[in-house]
Amino acid sequence: MKITLIEPKAPGVHVYSRFKLPRLGLPLLGALLERELGIRPQIYFQELGGIDWREVAESDLVGISTITTTAPGAYAILERIKQHSNIPVVMGGAHVTFLPKEGLAKGADFVIRGEAEYAFLELVKKLMQGSQDFESIPGLSYRKGGEYFHNEAVPRVDSLDDLPWPDITMIKNFEKIRVLPVMTSRGCPYNCKFCSVTKMFGRRYRFREAEDVLDEIEMLHALNPDASIFFYDDNFTAKPSRTKELLQGIIDRNIKIRWTAQARVDVVKDRELLALMKKTGCRFLFLGLESINPRTLANYRKEQTVQDIAEAVNILHEYSIKVHGMFVLGSDDDDVKTIRETVSFARGLKIDTVQFLVLTPLPGTETYDELWQQGRILVEDWSKYSGHHVVFNPQKMSPYQLQKEASIKSMQRFYSLWQCWKLGFRFRWRDFAMYAYAHHGISRFASRNKEFLKDLKRKHFRMRVKSEDKEVADLDYDSGSGSAPQQP
Repeated sequence: MKITLIEPKAPGVHVYSRFKLPRLGLPLLGALLERELGIRPQIYFQELGGIDWREVAESDLVGISTITTTAPGAYAILERIKQHSNIPVVMGGAHVTFLPKEGLAKGADFVIRGEAEYAFLELVKKLMQGSQDFESIPGLSYRKGGEYFHNEAVPRVDSLDDLPWPDITMIKNFEKIRVLPVMTSRGCPYNCKFCSVTKMFGRRYRFREAEDVLDEIEMLHALNPDASIFFYDDNFTAKPSRTKELLQGIIDRNIKIRWTAQARVDVVKDRELLALMKKTGCRFLFLGLESINPRTLANYRKEQTVQDIAEAVNILHEYSIKVHGMFVLGSDDDDVKTIRETVSFARGLKIDTVQFLVLTPLPGTETYDELWQQGRILVEDWSKYSGHHVVFNPQKMSPYQLQKEASIKSMQRFYSLWQCWKLGFRFRWRDFAMYAYAHHGISRFASRNKEFLKDLKRKHFRMRVKSEDKEVADLDYDSGSGSAPQQP
């Protein structure tokens, strides 16, 4: 059986456009297929190059993985496949997990919701047998005739060590990958309002054994000694004792790597951990700082304070660990002043690099459900659900103001030409290149999104006129000049 797996390219440009980092879902499925069934699929990660459509046409099954922002690209691939053949197509990933009916309506034969490993394996076995009995596959949604069927939810993988290592060598042009991804855990006990991780992977941490992770790191380092490692975990330091065991193992095995990871600000509470991080080659930590507005932090359920943020950045700098701060702007407690103060805060604290993201109501999150019920969703184009486009009506500013201030002006201020030149004057060439790339990327983003900005202005104008008309109607009715609504 010939299987092709595809991860669509993200639309547009942003700070991370230059870093070609595949998600691990498809390489993991590929490794599982090879281990269990002897099938070695071809994987296309579109960020690294185009798709060989002749190879796709020769496939017996095509799998497409998608997050919300890549959904339009995924559906375009699906449409092209179905225009020229009747090859069965299965879709997976966060977006269709929460909107399986959409994926099926677009033409997918199957959608796997949640953690796909064992459900995908069972689906392939059924197709190899020529069976149409799909009812027994947990987590599977499928079409039969004109009807959609959604099987019971798939149980989450309890033991991650039972899974093989993701095989990135199955990815076409994998040798171009300069940052090698490793996942050591799944799940997150926190419950941030705008995040879909807990809905996808649960609130219980599941960890791989340290020795298994170390073996994989050694293999990847041998594959490309010049590449750095990125730990894909949502919180790499979630369990400090376990992280320290892993880092000590890197030292004991004398693995000379550079690495980056995601963490929370509470990582700085353990100085022993920080010392190990520095010693093992940690270059950057990606911190979800989210906001300097205490009300916004509470609204997001972030469980951290502005003081926590400041202390974390300062302490990490003591250990020569750089900080990439990720802020999410546009909550109901944010206004234009908040955004400008956030930029000043980030610059004053000397955060090394930042992303000022716009609050994005991703399907599957509480934020999405809330804004949808309130009728505040403005944009239905999933490609704009990137964290860089305003897709809802904010409370304390117009959508246009939020877009200009949060996604464009804030980034322009932080990555200004003056900041670039200052780094150059200090001969910090790596940082200079990063800032210059970011500055150029912001200009490209603004240029490519002129029509989107105009459309936001128009939408807000229409909403304001509609709101004013309603206020006048309410006033007329309250003063007795209007007609009472008729009962049906």
